[in-house]
Amino acid sequence: MKHSIKLLTLLLAVIPFISCSSDNGGSTVNEANITCSIDHISASAYSKTYNIDVTCSRGEWTAYASPSDWMAVTVTGSNSKTGTVAVTINDNTTSDSRTGEIIVKSGTTRYTVPVTQAAPLKASVNSLELMSKGESQDVVITGNANWTVSSSESWLTATKGSSGQLTITARANQNLISRTAKVVVNEGDGTGSLTINVSQESASDDNVTIPAGYKLVWHDEFNDGTTLNNDWTHESQPSGWVNNELQNYINSNSVTNLSDGKLNINCYKGSDGKIYSGRVYAKAATGWRYGYFEARIKLPKGKGTWPAFWMMPSNNNFTTNPWPACGEIDIMEEVGVDANIVSSTIHCTKYNNNNTAIEHASKLVDSAESEYHVYGCEWSPEFISFLVDGVQILKYNNDGTKEGWPFNTEFYPILNLAWGGDWGGYKGVDNTALPTTMKVDYLRIFQK
Repeated sequence: MKHSIKLLTLLLAVIPFISCSSDNGGSTVNEANITCSIDHISASAYSKTYNIDVTCSRGEWTAYASPSDWMAVTVTGSNSKTGTVAVTINDNTTSDSRTGEIIVKSGTTRYTVPVTQAAPLKASVNSLELMSKGESQDVVITGNANWTVSSSESWLTATKGSSGQLTITARANQNLISRTAKVVVNEGDGTGSLTINVSQESASDDNVTIPAGYKLVWHDEFNDGTTLNNDWTHESQPSGWVNNELQNYINSNSVTNLSDGKLNINCYKGSDGKIYSGRVYAKAATGWRYGYFEARIKLPKGKGTWPAFWMMPSNNNFTTNPWPACGEIDIMEEVGVDANIVSSTIHCTKYNNNNTAIEHASKLVDSAESEYHVYGCEWSPEFISFLVDGVQILKYNNDGTKEGWPFNTEFYPILNLAWGGDWGGYKGVDNTALPTTMKVDYLRIFQK
């Protein structure tokens, strides 16, 4: 019996101290007693360093992060019984929350500090374009549910709904220029934020200014319904039809539609990989001879765009009167690679793409792709004058020859958005610019 007691005493003396598991998520096994000041790191989605104070009974320990691709540790005091682990957690660039561990070890003893990093704050859209008449749109916010929101402008409100959605509401814009605002969504703990850029269309210009000596004979303000009326004809042609252009012209509400008092001509890449866009004619069968032709247009953005407002002769027989002898009046063209440079040009037998100052002129309009501008053409028996916002940029005079003046018959207006082609794609195209839209506020025609 005495020998058994001595043996038991000896066994107890040689067995290393075994620490119990931590009640707060940390655990130790064998050899040393490790304690940490933090038993769990609950991190935001944004980069931050957290300090863990460590006590180790052995006075010799270290620490590491798992995984190490988005967490890193810096250890100080690892050769003493007390020290610090600085844990740096990088920005969460994924769309979900993620987990990891900080392991403090001494010999075979491990103390694990779980790490949970929240998903980043994200919005379903980074920008919004709202109609001039005023509207509301909902935006889905994911990540930290404890967020707040504010708007930079009084005309725009941003509210958090009971189900966590963000509702952005704009009052009607009464101005003839667009306006912008920022909606800022902040993490509840102030560690991060995101910004949604909001723009609102300018109001439609419903005031008809009649040039002296003229009267309004036809107009479309694009205020009725969602589709063009019967005064308009849609072109349907495959890519390559003219000028090596890449778009397919189709008669579809997806490419031409009315909203917010504007005509939208959309250019987009379809699920079949083809490019689709629109080209429409006003009163193509009859047209008008002479007059003042005016449209208020906001041009599309993107390398490859080629919007135009122009005119061709009605009921022309191209077999007996081919182009350019038949004449062409280009009131406004722009190619997106040369953003905001608008051009006016005439085509005829005598002058055709010679780029002389007689037949062609260009003007830099800084906001042509962000604001509406008025493009006009006054056409009389004596001259054709081209104007941007009422300022003449080119005047072409009748020289009395058939080769120089085929402009003595009815012409009809055309609005279209081409993609690529000989001019629109002369420096290539950028398909990431699609979809894009040419917007027309009105088309008005006056005659004496």
